[in-house]
Amino acid sequence: MENRTFAFIKTDKKLVKLFFKDITIIKALGNYVEIHTTSNKKYIYYKTLKDLIESLPDEFMRVHNSYIVNLTNIEYFEDNQLVCQDHKIAVAKSYKECLITALNKMML
Repeated sequence: MENRTFAFIKTDKKLVKLFFKDITIIKALGNYVEIHTTSNKKYIYYKTLKDLIESLPDEFMRVHNSYIVNLTNIEYFEDNQLVCQDHKIAVAKSYKECLITALNKMML
């Protein structure tokens, strides 16, 4: 199933379909992650960020030890912070160059 646009996650004893385009940020909570969507919903999912990033499409990037963002949902990036909806996320120095390179590829 190459080029799929969604995935199912198990949360609250049910399988929930999430479209990748609707995911804004993914925040680490130990061995769990909190997935935020464009409709301001949150889902708790049992998986580590490290394991999750390997199964996400290319538009997702790790920008901090505790955060993965969907590059298509970034509103702006300034100094060492980016904003996705109401979330301000500090970009770690080790991820900054990679993020800038990815964003430059998306520039007009």
